[in-house]
Amino acid sequence: MTQKQRLVIIGNGMAGARLVEEVLARQGGELFEIIMFGDEPYGNYNRILLSSVLAGTHDPKDIFINPLTWYEENNIVLHAGKRVSAIDPVAKVVLAGEDLVEPYDTLVIATGSSPFVPALENLTDRSGKFRDGVFVFRTMDDCQEMIEYAASAKIAVVVGGGLLGLEAARGLLNRGLEVHVAHVTTHPMNVQLDPPAGKILKKSLENMGVNLHLKKRATAALGNGQITGLAFQDGSSLDCDMVVISTGIRPNVELAQQAGLAVEQGIIVNDDLSCKDTLDIYALGECVQHRGQTYGLVAPIWEQAQVLAENLTSETARALYQGSQVSTKLKVMGVELAVMGEKDPCCEDDEVVTYTEPGRGIYKKLIIHDDQLVGAILMGDGQTAPKLLQLFDRKGALPVNRAELLFPIANESKATSVADLSDSAQICNCNGVTKGKIIAAVKAGKRSLKVLCDATRAGTGCGTCKAQVQEILELAAGDQLVEDPSIHYYVPGVPLTRPELIKAIKERDLRSVSAVFAALADGKEDPGSKLGLASLLKTIWGKDYQDERDARFINDRVHANIQRDGTFSVVPRIYGGVTSAEELRRIADVAEKHNVPMVKITGGQRIDLLGIPREKLPAVWQDLGIPSGHAYTKAFRTCKTCVGTEFCRYGVGDSTNLGMKIERRFQGIESPHKMKLAVSGCPRNCAEATVKDLGAVAIEGGKWEIYIGGAAGASVRKGDVLCVVDSHEKVLQYMGRFMQYYRENAKYLERTYGFVERVGIEHLRRMLVDDAEGIGQRLDEDIQAAVDAYKDPWQEAITPTSPVQFTSVVDTVNTVEKVEALQS
Repeated sequence: MTQKQRLVIIGNGMAGARLVEEVLARQGGELFEIIMFGDEPYGNYNRILLSSVLAGTHDPKDIFINPLTWYEENNIVLHAGKRVSAIDPVAKVVLAGEDLVEPYDTLVIATGSSPFVPALENLTDRSGKFRDGVFVFRTMDDCQEMIEYAASAKIAVVVGGGLLGLEAARGLLNRGLEVHVAHVTTHPMNVQLDPPAGKILKKSLENMGVNLHLKKRATAALGNGQITGLAFQDGSSLDCDMVVISTGIRPNVELAQQAGLAVEQGIIVNDDLSCKDTLDIYALGECVQHRGQTYGLVAPIWEQAQVLAENLTSETARALYQGSQVSTKLKVMGVELAVMGEKDPCCEDDEVVTYTEPGRGIYKKLIIHDDQLVGAILMGDGQTAPKLLQLFDRKGALPVNRAELLFPIANESKATSVADLSDSAQICNCNGVTKGKIIAAVKAGKRSLKVLCDATRAGTGCGTCKAQVQEILELAAGDQLVEDPSIHYYVPGVPLTRPELIKAIKERDLRSVSAVFAALADGKEDPGSKLGLASLLKTIWGKDYQDERDARFINDRVHANIQRDGTFSVVPRIYGGVTSAEELRRIADVAEKHNVPMVKITGGQRIDLLGIPREKLPAVWQDLGIPSGHAYTKAFRTCKTCVGTEFCRYGVGDSTNLGMKIERRFQGIESPHKMKLAVSGCPRNCAEATVKDLGAVAIEGGKWEIYIGGAAGASVRKGDVLCVVDSHEKVLQYMGRFMQYYRENAKYLERTYGFVERVGIEHLRRMLVDDAEGIGQRLDEDIQAAVDAYKDPWQEAITPTSPVQFTSVVDTVNTVEKVEALQS
């Protein structure tokens, strides 16, 4: 039996570990005994996602690609936490520490790069150690130390406005710090962006809360022992108690230099990735220089790993690395960005096509040479990025109408958008997953999105590629597509579960429906998803939600309930069902003045004025002078009451006043579906509180039973008792706590009775009453924020949102069938 060759790899980062994966995929485990060295005491993790760990949107354990157990399972010897001290190319051994010696037949150097730290005075102490509060941002340990320090810091300065610096700024912003970014050039990300794009990005960053200081060169750290500020070359300074240095990277070449290998900027490698003038030493990743070029992106690393793995495992084929065309899709503080090739024209004949929309943070620029795409910048709109990346990579023919490159063609189908991509097209930048790998996994039986993502790692990084992964899955699986029962997209047009969607919305600071489609659905708007997204965004952002009326159903656009004949019904707010002679007189006067065809008492103890034309709504509201009753939207509707202890001889609790308190507090609170409430003053339950979404029933001893999840419509269900309390204040607290939990966790259009049955009353008691996970105070604060943000929508009678808001249109929905179709 042939003895295995010893393959030693120095470096367990994204390059070294990816190489091992590629070698194993080619049955290299049968050829080699694999030994690896890693500086860090961990398995391999996705360094790209460190910024998400810093921001708190990813747990550290979620970014590990290969945990320590993976190495054991694949018979790989990993010296974790062992730094290599020397390479002896004559003896063909690698030395680590005082006594660790590993012989090799083939050696691969994948030492990556280190942060470049500029020479700032007073940055380090006499021993060369950073002063307290100074950090670089490169490793898992760096990230954890920053998180711990940030907990007690107030003001942070990030030195460097490149990609990593801005991502560090985002993470610290999420941790509640005041964040400043000092950058030496005229605009952020100057390596990737031209000045106009940089200007738009600057505005977007400032809107997110970042304080940008451009044309600022730091010269010294201030403070004795602990950092207190930064001084700049122009004589100015910034107070701070935390500094993050992010001024670029430098290839780690010291080991190669010590071993006598050829080194310039990086370790010089040939097209087969062998080191110059050697036969058995190779290198790849950020530490190498190939044809005069070094790379700091992951895509070239994936290409190098494939070439080198092929060369190591094949006896005949000699794969050649031809260099990489620099292109990438990424996000900067939630702003979608795709860059490729040149950012400026190289000669006078180059064609430059641009489109800018600064108000929405959109910038698009193409550089075309000899009718081929040689460069592009796409910021704030990733819809056309896949097509442009394909044209850039394959030097494809360009349409005569260049606008077709910047904007989607109206009749372009979902299938053609992915079908035209080559199998080598990279779909997931974070994990280097190609279209071909995804299709192969689908053919191997991975036919649901979750299973496919778990198997390929596509979509498990920043998540921006999930829509494309879904399209490829649908294309490859055809009618064999499997719906994973554990996955429930919140809305059909965005392939994310509710928790994933909420996380993505918060991470990217998406405050409008159109922004969600642009960032999370490749810009493809789905009319059936708009209502659900609008409801969710209103729940997340409250008064800071950016309302787009075309994302609402007709009822919510005009704040009235559409009827069979195209007219509307108006239900004014009557708190707890209690009115007065003066209020009744006003309602009667309005009915008479506007010739209201029908005045009806509703099942919720309110008065409904039916048959009002759309254009008359503002006048009716103004004449009424009563707030909206929200009978038209997915929100808290009414709180039905009985007369309670005031007049009823059986009453044991003041249901009338409690009902009025409930209604005044929660009026207009939007939710996944409508909520109807009731309060009964005794167990006889005249207000039918036990079959409402939320209900309160008075019992002996001055106590109240709180019911949730009841129903008495198409579905009939007696609610479950959440808890028993002894005051009106406690009823309001626990009702509000349940409402907020329902708002955050229910599916869109899921009534409370379905939600309670799905989640379980025991779980709800544990979360809301026992506060087992410590979220009670946060839920109380969030529902209070929603209460504080409430504005009576009928005030739009005075200040409409648009001149045509209440204009009657011929094609207004005028049949029940159309209404039901829209609502579904």
